[in-house]
Amino acid sequence: MRLAERMSRLGTETAFEVLARAKALEAQGREIIHLEIGEPDFDTPAHIKAAAVRALDEGWTHYTPAAGIPALREAIADYIRRTRGIPVGPEHVVVVPGGKPIMFFAILALVEEGDEVIYPNPGFPIYESMIRFVGARPVPLRLRMENEFRVDVEELARLITPRTRMLILNSPANPTGGVLTREDLEAIAELCLKHDLVVLSDEIYSRILYEGEHISIASFPGMLERTIILDGFSKTYAMTGWRLGYGVMPEPLAEAVTRLMINSNSCTAAFTQIAGIAALTGPQDDVDRMVAAFRERREVMVEGLNRLPGFRCLKPKGAFYAFPNIEGTGMSSRELASYLLEEAGVAVLSGTAFGEYGEGFLRLSFANSIENIQKALERIEKALQRLPIRAAAS
Repeated sequence: MRLAERMSRLGTETAFEVLARAKALEAQGREIIHLEIGEPDFDTPAHIKAAAVRALDEGWTHYTPAAGIPALREAIADYIRRTRGIPVGPEHVVVVPGGKPIMFFAILALVEEGDEVIYPNPGFPIYESMIRFVGARPVPLRLRMENEFRVDVEELARLITPRTRMLILNSPANPTGGVLTREDLEAIAELCLKHDLVVLSDEIYSRILYEGEHISIASFPGMLERTIILDGFSKTYAMTGWRLGYGVMPEPLAEAVTRLMINSNSCTAAFTQIAGIAALTGPQDDVDRMVAAFRERREVMVEGLNRLPGFRCLKPKGAFYAFPNIEGTGMSSRELASYLLEEAGVAVLSGTAFGEYGEGFLRLSFANSIENIQKALERIEKALQRLPIRAAAS
């Protein structure tokens, strides 16, 4: 069967490929410590699961409006009003099965073939994949360790051309853990207004923040009308498998995205939407405990990585990933990630899984127990000691 040419432009998410390799090794009897996959290791809070069970018993097993159940859209709008300080209503909200559809639908609805989209690199790989898929030109915006993986606004300004249609932001960021400051966002907003750019603001990690408060670019003057906020339940409420996300956007775009939902998914599962209402309106203690645990693990992970020969790691300000520089080992990112899986039994991701500017880095998730993190660090240290020709490079 001959595939359409556009399929050759579609990328993938390496985390799932590494997970499959790790599972294959486990099937052979190997013990693998999983630091590759980007999901909380906590269970979904009990009151959210209970709400879903009740919903099933009450018959929430049928179609819903394509944009989402009105009560959930109102709960999301209320949450966004409180946390971002912006005036939005349910008419601005579209509920979708996970966060990725908002990336796909926003790019599909707004970006023409031949347009340019600026995206963070290293960054979530699906950004570039979707840009290429629609026939647009992806323009990588390099995030540098020496700048705490924040956007260099002067460099961003140089990348903007008359064909630039959209800018993608991610703060707190995957894979770097970087967080944009208020000053960063204010300067970026000025550029977007000057050049008439639309912003896709991926804020899926907005609640997993270790210092300060989350600031959305949509809260700056003139930006609400040109920003799509992407958020969801996967990370904050440990609901990755529930597939429940949403976008908050100008009403005309919400209507267009709803049409894309009608043409693709029809709607998001009804009972999961009821669970989403319980998540937003119920107790938040489990979220607070999870973030506190991530903060403690972050300390163990970063301190341990900085003791390894050839490793240099900043302390991430958000999300649950460490993104150490490993150039001192003398190995490429892909070589070292493969070596650690095969020789140390530790599954991590090559920085190049997140774009060309991820070379020289690894991503390690600290969504695992402190015991396993410490064990992984010990294994990595021993594995590095078995690389005699690399020691001098550190």
